[in-house]
Amino acid sequence: MYSDRSNRGEKLSSYKSAAVQYGILLMMLALAAGLWRLQVLGATNFRELAEQNRIRKVPILAPRGKLFDREGRLIVDNYPSVTCFLVREQNKNVDEDLPMIAQGLNLDLDQLKATLKHFRSAAGYQPIPIKQDITADEQAFIEAHRNELPELETIEEERRLYPRDGFASHLIGYVGEVSEDDLNNNPRYAAYQPGDVVGKAGIEETYDQILRGEDGSQDVIVDSHGREMGVLGTQHAKPGQDLKLTIDLDLQRAAEIGLGENNGAVVVMDPRNGEILALVSHPSYDPNAFAVRIKRDEWNKLITDPRHPLMNKAIQDQLAPGSTFKIIMSAAGLQEGVAQDMRVNCAGGGTFYGRFFHCDKHHGVLAIQQAIPLSCDTFFYALAQKLGIDTIAKYATSFGLSQKTGIDLPNEMSGVMPSTQWEWRNYHQKYYAGNTISVGIGQGETQVTPIQLLRALSGIASDGHFVRPHSVNPDQLPADFRSALIDSFPGSGEKTVALDPDTWMTITDGMAAATTSGTAAASHIEGVDFAGKTGTAQVVGGGDTHTKGGARTPNSWFVGMVPRRNPELAVVVLQEHGDWGSNSAHIAQAIVVDYVNKQRKRDNNLLQKASEPTKPVEVGAVWSTPDSGDPKHEAEQLHTGHFLVNPSEPAKQIAMKPLSLGALLNAMPLRWKEGLR
Repeated sequence: MYSDRSNRGEKLSSYKSAAVQYGILLMMLALAAGLWRLQVLGATNFRELAEQNRIRKVPILAPRGKLFDREGRLIVDNYPSVTCFLVREQNKNVDEDLPMIAQGLNLDLDQLKATLKHFRSAAGYQPIPIKQDITADEQAFIEAHRNELPELETIEEERRLYPRDGFASHLIGYVGEVSEDDLNNNPRYAAYQPGDVVGKAGIEETYDQILRGEDGSQDVIVDSHGREMGVLGTQHAKPGQDLKLTIDLDLQRAAEIGLGENNGAVVVMDPRNGEILALVSHPSYDPNAFAVRIKRDEWNKLITDPRHPLMNKAIQDQLAPGSTFKIIMSAAGLQEGVAQDMRVNCAGGGTFYGRFFHCDKHHGVLAIQQAIPLSCDTFFYALAQKLGIDTIAKYATSFGLSQKTGIDLPNEMSGVMPSTQWEWRNYHQKYYAGNTISVGIGQGETQVTPIQLLRALSGIASDGHFVRPHSVNPDQLPADFRSALIDSFPGSGEKTVALDPDTWMTITDGMAAATTSGTAAASHIEGVDFAGKTGTAQVVGGGDTHTKGGARTPNSWFVGMVPRRNPELAVVVLQEHGDWGSNSAHIAQAIVVDYVNKQRKRDNNLLQKASEPTKPVEVGAVWSTPDSGDPKHEAEQLHTGHFLVNPSEPAKQIAMKPLSLGALLNAMPLRWKEGLR
């Protein structure tokens, strides 16, 4: 019995011994695996961590591309600036240093704490921007306290410098830090980091990818206290691409001065190719306030201003077009064969659908040839009744209304064009035919933006050729970016709508008559084929009181072009509560005068430089002077100006006299004369 117990004890001891041996083996294997992971698999990572203990990677921010006008004149520049960052891993007692930092950098202590709280989830090595554009005194403070405040770092960068007084601000836009919402919800900002500066509006936003460039970095050797000991290497930043805009600074200045302090918008465009030559929205804002970090009270003031200074009214203000819509009506009536033989007796208005609709005058019996320049409401009431709302809507939408134009600026609005389908989709009811009468004169539910109206009317004057407005020449852009741009800014774009020649002639002649003997006669320019259409649009709750600037005062519209057919310049002017449309026509007149004088000066310079006077001379991008072999004839053609006559109708060309400054001053209202002298 004793022997059996002894054998069992020996067996148990051998089991225990084997278990211990295997356990030791497993521990050795685990240690070996850990060493393999640390020394082989993780070697690169730990080597980088070790390098970071003595090497700091300092970012080199890429300078943003500059903006120039169409003639190469600088609009937006950069200036050298220094930004202060805080790196928490450089000091474990950052919170204790905050009062000293706030005092030395002239910061609000609570705001500084809020900034650090915002970045509390970020890695400790990530630089936190605490003050941009620091002064020389603040830089001296940082350098003098390197030992006490090792967490403070500075980075040199180039910051945006915009024109003063909000010049072209809505066209250009501004830059600012990318928001947390953009980083989390907008795929466009997937590659951006907190603190990155991005375009926030206008061209700055649309072309941010082109303008921003690629940041570089510098490897700086530091000691245990964070002090720089030398530079190990530098990866240079790649500057952003400069862009040449389609804007003409001279016309932009004329448009800014013309609109003045009036709330509204002005857009000047070349209808042949869609190039925006000037774009103004007022009231404006100072984009330089955003180039650093805009103060909260300044931001609140902007967003609570009832005049909406941040709204780009040229592409976002949706208002009734008033009588400018009568050009759309005229095209629809003539194309449908309805308006040609219409004769309407205007006795101060007319009765339609059992209700009397007023006209501002007693025009008597008139046809469409007189109805356009005199802007007779009664005639267009009758035309609207004959056409019906859906026919009107068909032509309005074919001319681009109720659709975005596709202009390369963010947040364009599409406007409204009522129809029976629109009424049912939005209100689930049948369209009331009586509303068509108001639509016929550009009132009712109809809403357009200035850029839409400009494109529509200038397209009709261009024999049905409608262009996509743009502010940057696409030739500067990479092919993939151009393609993405069209997808990002959908709209009616470039298209052609077939117009009957008689329709084209009747409408363009009617608009030319409006500036000679019609509603815009006071804006006539002697010797210039200046055509256009005024619009006085009633506002909601408005009345018959015409007090400029009053809340009940109508909005004032004008769309003009030079020449009347196939124009090379078109301009739209909107004055909110600006009263009669003729008031806006005066602003357009001044812009056209500046354009004409500049073109003639250019043409005269070309004439003086011509080395072969018998050779045909190029005048603009549309046509050349005839190859007559007569130097005198060619000189007269240049001096006359290619914008005064229509080359497609030689038999109808009018002999024009050179437009002298004296003739201009005599033809213009007194309030514009001082500005031209």
